[in-house]
Amino acid sequence: MVVSTFETRPAAEYRIELSPNCSLTPRSARAFVGALAFVTFGTAGFFALQGLWPVLPFAGLEIGLLWWAVQASLRAGRQRELILISDDSVVVERQGPARTSRILFARHWATVKLRDPLAALHPSRLMIESHGKACEVGRFLTEDERRGLAMRLRDLVGKSSESPELDARST
Repeated sequence: MVVSTFETRPAAEYRIELSPNCSLTPRSARAFVGALAFVTFGTAGFFALQGLWPVLPFAGLEIGLLWWAVQASLRAGRQRELILISDDSVVVERQGPARTSRILFARHWATVKLRDPLAALHPSRLMIESHGKACEVGRFLTEDERRGLAMRLRDLVGKSSESPELDARST
């Protein structure tokens, strides 16, 4: 999902910020896991009182795994990709929960390619390439969002050895 679209700065620089669509907040995650834990432990407690006590450790394991999965989802929702396009460069900066990486391409030689999926049910891959370096952007976008971003990036970056005027373009 595109969070902040094409913003013009005084030096004719375009900024595209991408982030995954994550509607789950830490507070709602706690409420979700808490509600399921209440139901699960209530049911397990009922069966434990009937003499089926081995149900309790499995209920605890189930809630523990659910909490781990929800935390992994929240961590994945915090990743960001920032694409900065200026007159002479294209910068892709990835900000994740653990680290940040930055890849710099010369705009004049950079190309934007939307690669077809290798298998029928896999998503396409949006690549920025130059001089043997390649960077995939928008992995978490839907197919339509990825195609729209590819068209916009092609307009801004241009083809290899072509650098369209940035300040003459509308945002």
